[in-house]
Amino acid sequence: MVEKLGDYFSDEARGKLTAITVLKDGIEKEHEAFLATVKTQIDNFTEKLEKLRTLSAFQFKDGEKVADKLPAYKLDLQFFSELMSNKMQVAIAPINASIDAVIEQAGQLQGKINQQRSEMKKAVERHQKSINEFLEYAGYRYAVEIFGEGEQAQLKLRHIDHEEHLSGGNQHLSFGERNAFAIVLFMYECLSKKPDLIILDDPISSFDKNKKYAILEMLFRRDADSCLKSKTVLMLTHDVEPIIDTIRSLEKKFSNQTSSAFLKLAAGQICESFIGKDDIQTFSQICKSAVASEKHDVIKLIYMRRHYEIADNKGDAYQVLSNVLHKRERAIDTREPKGLDDKHPEMEPTKFANGCAEVSNQLNGFSYPDLLNRIADISALKLLYGACANGYEKLQVSRLLGLDVGNSVIQKFINESYHIENEFICQLDPAKFDTIPEYVIAECDKLLTQAEA
Repeated sequence: MVEKLGDYFSDEARGKLTAITVLKDGIEKEHEAFLATVKTQIDNFTEKLEKLRTLSAFQFKDGEKVADKLPAYKLDLQFFSELMSNKMQVAIAPINASIDAVIEQAGQLQGKINQQRSEMKKAVERHQKSINEFLEYAGYRYAVEIFGEGEQAQLKLRHIDHEEHLSGGNQHLSFGERNAFAIVLFMYECLSKKPDLIILDDPISSFDKNKKYAILEMLFRRDADSCLKSKTVLMLTHDVEPIIDTIRSLEKKFSNQTSSAFLKLAAGQICESFIGKDDIQTFSQICKSAVASEKHDVIKLIYMRRHYEIADNKGDAYQVLSNVLHKRERAIDTREPKGLDDKHPEMEPTKFANGCAEVSNQLNGFSYPDLLNRIADISALKLLYGACANGYEKLQVSRLLGLDVGNSVIQKFINESYHIENEFICQLDPAKFDTIPEYVIAECDKLLTQAEA
């Protein structure tokens, strides 16, 4: 550290730090005291830099003069004796010069701050009721109020269980609560500035379900002059819930003004697929459609097994499907307890026959020995992997290939895409909307190539 940053310390401090680094018998209390002093000065100086970095109009209280407050943000090394060096002086000189330049324009800045404060006050007065309704419906136990009159009026935040106003939002609000306030205030800023295009970059994915809908309702479902309804808004999200709400479940409430598309980045190209109401299906519908399609029989078996899984039907048919996909020549029955050998017993012939018959009703020509041979044929599975048109089905086949996945992140993705992992009753068909990230398929491709080598 002394070699890299030594020039930022005073000559005396650098000398002491160098001496401490070469002590043979370890440091004494006087050395610890000196190091503590250096650390304290560094921490205090860093704090001043951070305050300067985050300086905004919100740091100026009502009645405070910009020209009077800004000089306190200048960096003065006289109280940082251990950091008093030529290199440090050179480093802070441009910062102080920038502050001086702002001070020279303090009058204009003061006017802008007062204008912003006035516009915020008018907006909050006009929309105070809507903001507080949103806070209530979203489950936030806060309310906003205008406190004071004229130029002394301020926007205050109050917890509904207490009468006094909170001194500062950052001290009392969680990260999510601050984000919710920011979204609402951004909406009102858009209403005042009337931009041609409004972009919301994943604004609600981090909220729970009730708060997500409360924010959507606040943004789009009230009178057009008090929300973003009828405005051109592009909302980007990784979250399927807003799509389910606006396109399927509550399309009438959103006045059919919304449309959705799925964006997929692959090989450096972005592909866009329109999402219609019928594209949002239950997982059961997705599985049934896949089984009734022209897909490969092995792919159909996987979807069929998952359909039984989602229905919590671990009957004879599920046992047959699970056994063939696990490449077992003699089917076991996982419904029965394990024996002394810590293994499940074989399926009873009658149950096995019943299971095969039920699978045959959905997959014409099903033969357990035939499908077992096809799944055990690694060469055939590799061809199937290459023929899969989407990442989701590639993952299913890669699981059957039994590739040695050393990366636990990739392994978790494969496992959770193979078993029941979806959080929602409704979702997009992963075979149509290729939701598997490109890097996961690339890793599977690499593992397959390595296995062939």
